Amino acid sequence: MHIDILTLFPEYFNGPFSESIVRRALQKQLVQINLHNIRNYATNKHKTVDDYPFGGGAGMVMQIEPIDQCMDELKKQRTYDEIIYLSPDGDLFDQPMANLLSTKKNLLFLCGHYKGVDERVREHLITREISIGNYVLTGGETAATVVVDAIIRLIPGVLSDETSALSDSFQDNLISPPVYTRPANYKGWEVPEILMSGHQMKIDEWRHEQSLLRTRERRPDLLKDE
Repeated sequence: MHIDILTLFPEYFNGPFSESIVRRALQKQLVQINLHNIRNYATNKHKTVDDYPFGGGAGMVMQIEPIDQCMDELKKQRTYDEIIYLSPDGDLFDQPMANLLSTKKNLLFLCGHYKGVDERVREHLITREISIGNYVLTGGETAATVVVDAIIRLIPGVLSDETSALSDSFQDNLISPPVYTRPANYKGWEVPEILMSGHQMKIDEWRHEQSLLRTRERRPDLLKDE
């Protein structure tokens, strides 16, 4: 998979993308992530990429020209399956969406900032808008990090145990069951006997029951079609 990210703050990604699962995917060359500083495509001498909104109002707006110039350059190199803008009013990101995007070959993410981007970017350059929640962040970099992480871990070969991702929360619209590890008894707090029984079918049944119970208690909205 090839991922391009357009941002005003490429250094933001140094930490998240140099650790854990994303780092492993990069080292295995299962994914390539390129960061592009939108300021490099500004045409004015001060390299500004924002301006006051037409009609007045508070805040600044990211200009269309440097974004379009950057995208044009990248489109000469490859065809994108999706060009994604991270916005608070986009489609709410969920596991099925992560599953779908993980099957794509080329993805481009645009990180907004300030009061957002010129609406013409959204009208003519973007194929999909994604939100990670009903709240506003300082910039799209945080949202891009979340989405990219969720996608990459699903790529075959990234996780040591590929079946692990299949049992994650939300894969089947259920929350994951409780998990335990050694010691089996700590301060009198014991691991459920069923998990140490060695009877895999009964263990699987128990885990499914626990998933249903937790989902009903904590996220009943996931079972609305049950």
